[in-house]
Amino acid sequence: MKMITFLLVGLIVHVIFFLSIFDIYFTSPLVHGMTPQATPLPPPASRLVLVVADGLRADSLFTLLPNGSSRAPYLRNVMEEKGTWGVSHTRVPTESRPGHVALIAGFYEDVSAIAKGWKENPVEFDSVFNETRHTWCWGSPDILPMFAKGASGDHVYTHTYPAEEEDFASTDASRLDSWVFTQVKSFFQLAKSNSSLKASLLEDENIFFLHLLGIDTNGHAHRPMSQEYLDNIGLVDAGVAELVSMVEDFFGHDGRTAYVFTSDHGMTNWGSHGAGLPSETHTPLVVWGAGVHYAHKVTEPQPYSDGYLQDWKLEHLRRVDVNQADIAPLMASLIGVPFPVNSVGVLPLLYLNNSDQFKAESMYTNAIQVLEQYKMKMTQKKEMTLPFLFTPYQLLTESKQAEFIHMARILIQLEKYDNAISLCRSLIAHALEGLAYYHTYDRFFLGCSVVLGFVGWTSYVILVILKTHATLDRHPSLLNERPSHTLARLCVCVTVVITVFLLVQKSPITYYIYCLLPVPVWYSVLKESGTLTDLVRLAPSLPLWKCFGYFVLVAFGIELLVVSFFHRAMLTVGLAVLSLWPLLSGLFSKAKSRSCSWCLGCLCLAAFPLMPVVGREPNVHLVTCAGLLTLFTSACYLWSSQRRAQLHLGDRQQFFTQMIHVAVCAYVPSLTHSSLQQKQGLPLLNQVISWTTLASSMLVPLLSSTRLFHRLLSIFLSLTATYLLLSTGSEALFPPVLSWLMFVWINIEQEAMLAQGVSGRRELSTIDFSANIDITKIRQLKLDDIRRSYFFVFFIITAFFGTGNIASINSFDPASVYCFLTVFNPFIMGGLMMWKVIIPFIIVMCTFETIQVATQLSSRSLFLIVLVISDLMALHFFFLVQDYGSWLDIGTSISHYVIVMSMTIFLMLLSVVTHILTSQRLILWKRSKTHFP
Repeated sequence: MKMITFLLVGLIVHVIFFLSIFDIYFTSPLVHGMTPQATPLPPPASRLVLVVADGLRADSLFTLLPNGSSRAPYLRNVMEEKGTWGVSHTRVPTESRPGHVALIAGFYEDVSAIAKGWKENPVEFDSVFNETRHTWCWGSPDILPMFAKGASGDHVYTHTYPAEEEDFASTDASRLDSWVFTQVKSFFQLAKSNSSLKASLLEDENIFFLHLLGIDTNGHAHRPMSQEYLDNIGLVDAGVAELVSMVEDFFGHDGRTAYVFTSDHGMTNWGSHGAGLPSETHTPLVVWGAGVHYAHKVTEPQPYSDGYLQDWKLEHLRRVDVNQADIAPLMASLIGVPFPVNSVGVLPLLYLNNSDQFKAESMYTNAIQVLEQYKMKMTQKKEMTLPFLFTPYQLLTESKQAEFIHMARILIQLEKYDNAISLCRSLIAHALEGLAYYHTYDRFFLGCSVVLGFVGWTSYVILVILKTHATLDRHPSLLNERPSHTLARLCVCVTVVITVFLLVQKSPITYYIYCLLPVPVWYSVLKESGTLTDLVRLAPSLPLWKCFGYFVLVAFGIELLVVSFFHRAMLTVGLAVLSLWPLLSGLFSKAKSRSCSWCLGCLCLAAFPLMPVVGREPNVHLVTCAGLLTLFTSACYLWSSQRRAQLHLGDRQQFFTQMIHVAVCAYVPSLTHSSLQQKQGLPLLNQVISWTTLASSMLVPLLSSTRLFHRLLSIFLSLTATYLLLSTGSEALFPPVLSWLMFVWINIEQEAMLAQGVSGRRELSTIDFSANIDITKIRQLKLDDIRRSYFFVFFIITAFFGTGNIASINSFDPASVYCFLTVFNPFIMGGLMMWKVIIPFIIVMCTFETIQVATQLSSRSLFLIVLVISDLMALHFFFLVQDYGSWLDIGTSISHYVIVMSMTIFLMLLSVVTHILTSQRLILWKRSKTHFP
């Protein structure tokens, strides 16, 4: 009962620590209640056409063909004659939803908003569409609804195709774009005979939005270098040319239409996106029409050193790069609607072809719009902070705001437009810095509270280990020790003071949790101070040098794991060091064959962190090889077990059935990818096999014997079959190699116990998971158990990063799930990919469960050490979280902490699942007694 209580408390504490990062770093930056701001002068355009080619890379559009021609001749002609072009720089995550929010609303969504919903609006935000008189949209059902639902009134009209059309196995995904162009053509034809619709179209402040998903779908299915992807660009170019001609004809060539062509994100060479590679963050931007500068020829070098101008043969045309959020104020300025109130974009004036007065007034409007957000944020923070504790942002106090605004108006009135523009840019920069300042105002305070709780919890777990699982004799005078009443009163007083402080400051309810949690945690630590006293008293009799050596090695090992989050190759270094363990510990002379197997297994596994991440080098032939390797190792075990007469008929039949199943699953990916390449779609039989395998993967092992190696083999075969179906290349070899090393680890730990003279050692072949462990034979922890726990944490991290990294985990590559489905569904696909990540975890967890049983340790004792090691890593990453540098650096640092905390919480839950998976058995039919092991 105490163990369950401890696990529940530990789970709650870690969930709180995990959620704290969202309140500290992932809170929505949006504020509400601002007054919309619009430029007072007449706009140059009455309407705007926004075309977003989803998944289009900048280089794919701008790079010329070998013969010197362009695959997008119309847009190339626009760049050279009619409009202004540049590169739109996106932010991570490079996904469709946040990309479109940045384009249309002008701000970058925080991760929590993206996670809460894909089609819905988890937070209310303003957008250019919301400010228009009418907006008509055509395209994907995954993007359009969120802008319609976010708009006030009923003036955003969406036309979407069924979600089933987004099929990666489609013979030609460009039909999605053809559908959009056809619908737009039919729409304008209808408007010619529909007087009310025509009247709405002839009004000003209208936007037509075309979301083209074909390029993105073809990129996922066939890769961006494929003919399908490149031909789709040509189709879009021809469609845009026809669209422009049609729009101009409908409106009588009145010269009042502006056009914006861009993309939400790019794509890697291997068909994924979500991370921060240039191929993902560099998207094209071409703007032309009413109010837009004509192509500007230049002779002098341009201020870009990325080499793209030379590669694209565009040195002679002025390039104007923007941040993706800058496109929203540009569109608002062109048609004269208010800037989105939540926008953080800065109007790119080099795109505008208008008077200096219009540019100055537009920039002034942009500055006031950003300043309104700053003032609202400052007011909210001031109301929630005690006056003597409030520290305003010094560069933009209320007096300096008034000074900026007054000076800008005077400069515009004096027609010193360049000076006014410069001053407004400075005001925007200060306002954005001030927004970040107030958005992170409580970060240090909350961070200190979380760190205090972290340190207290880790200290408490260490004291629990020393008290209940270590050979530590308590002093007789301390056996009946009771917590001091003074300590309890002190904790109550601290709780009251913190609560009153938070009430006065009108703090959110979560602040109470983070600030009050350290109080009971540190009360528990101080209550166990007698254990620490005993440790100090017994220190002279302990092997201090040995203890010091272990802790130094573990500290070094933890640092190695921390660095491995940034550089996967450090896992290779770690595995190379681990391969020397039998030599360094003296086990090599006592178990040469197992030591050699351990060394070889470590070195084989060490090759995986040096390989490219999952998805970069698809090769289904390696998946087949992985299946053959799995069958070979399983056959070797079955043959050896049969020779020793340890395998009974029922188990032998099940293992043979599972091996046949693995052979089928090794062939299904090859058959599936062949069918998709021939554009014949996903075979139904393959889909049935895949989903059946997934559904049964956790149930089939429960039918096997609970004898140690019999159950482990069944688990291995079942999970590997699923993993093969989710693999596209070399990562399929990872589970067999990892399982081989885990098998060797189990065996060599037996030799380690023998070398240390641990009593109660049992033969592995006689161990049954379902048998209750004799409580009297459970031993106390020894120093070497710290090493076992560290090995476990190391292998868990290796299981996570062995075949990928942070970027590859963030990236979306649907090729891994083609055996299951090809129709786009981000949640099902994401769930399948997450299960693929979890499978190596389960293999390591089952091994750790086996070692606990084989070494006669309670499951709680080793897990507590693992908890301490994991918490020390999490605390390290908490200090490494940064709010400066590039957005990618900030997001990556936060991801590291989230991953470690998720891993800790997940391992708590997975340990329960693993225990059931190894020790429980389902009997679907009654067997004869002779078949029981």
